[in-house]
Amino acid sequence: MDLKSNHNSPVLTDPVPVNKSRLGMPSSLMPYSPPGQAFSSGLYLTIPRRKVIPGKLDDVRASGWLDAMKSSSPPRKKLNKDLGIDFVSEEELAYRSWALKYPSAISSFEQIISHATGKRLALFLDYDGTLAKIVVDPERAFMSNAMRTAVRNVAKYFPTAIVSGRSRDKVYEFVGLTDVHYAGCHGMDIVGPVRESMTVANHPNCIRSTDKQGKEVFLFQPASEFIPMIDEVFRSLIENTKDIEGARVENNKFCVSVHYRTVDEKSWPAVAQCVHEVLKDYPRLRLSYGRKVLEIRPVINWNKGKAVEFLLESLELDSDDVVPIYIGDDKTDEDAFKVLREKNRGYGILVSSVPKETSAFYSLRDPSEVMEFLKSLVRWKKSAAAP
Repeated sequence: MDLKSNHNSPVLTDPVPVNKSRLGMPSSLMPYSPPGQAFSSGLYLTIPRRKVIPGKLDDVRASGWLDAMKSSSPPRKKLNKDLGIDFVSEEELAYRSWALKYPSAISSFEQIISHATGKRLALFLDYDGTLAKIVVDPERAFMSNAMRTAVRNVAKYFPTAIVSGRSRDKVYEFVGLTDVHYAGCHGMDIVGPVRESMTVANHPNCIRSTDKQGKEVFLFQPASEFIPMIDEVFRSLIENTKDIEGARVENNKFCVSVHYRTVDEKSWPAVAQCVHEVLKDYPRLRLSYGRKVLEIRPVINWNKGKAVEFLLESLELDSDDVVPIYIGDDKTDEDAFKVLREKNRGYGILVSSVPKETSAFYSLRDPSEVMEFLKSLVRWKKSAAAP
């Protein structure tokens, strides 16, 4: 198998102008600082005060928002113990039964690789919950040095892209590697190297530019016209959620994330109502659910699945001799899983420690197993190349 590693894609300094708020402050960050409280750094805002927000919640209940919030945020598994002996819990039994349908990508490694013999592999990786553990403070979702090394090593042998709901700049800050490609905001912000055969004119939202090293790259932003609207919604959500303890609002440039991981479950209806009140005035935006996060995104025909297709095409990997592998843990990754399944090419691998409905073929329990899978790919490639 002849795999080339000429797929470097450093992060681009974005040429899209930054919209300024009416207060003269950057619209990506509108601080709110209660008396005696310090403002949190970064794009997040944590408000310690708690206040009941008046208003009817029938609309969010009737629309199923609350049920969706709970179903997308499963509780942690518990292990039954008695007299110091571990017993298999009902949750573990359910997982083992589920894993018969979606077997471990580690135990099925030889089967996966057998389909890649004589072909090239291309890797697509989600970030949160896949390369880094889900943490209480999203601003501190750091990947380990060991995981960074694993991603760096695998990128030496296979074209590798990070496809995240985070902003492209934020996910690059976390990953810190220049030899992988980045697709932020669920694929609405992609940067990559310009190929000789690539026709930028075929994509109206794709432009040529240069990165910080002076190399020519392309920048693809299919939702660029929504930036002012996203800024406006971000400011409204900051104001509307300021009295809900633990609520965090993140501006990812092309989408807004409302995190409720540290919000008391009794206040989840208040979070849903706040988002509902803002979103009803923006018919061109829609709501999606993640792991204890509500995300507001533009209503366009674009998602992580479309992003994978675009990257395969732009990186000249859209051929029968390429086997794409997509690894992700969230509902938004299902669009990518569906693309690979429906086109009968490559494999989707779901990262989850609890049973979930999925279009993936295989599973991994957590980021530690993701790292082991990446290491296995490197070992396999090295052994295949050995004389």
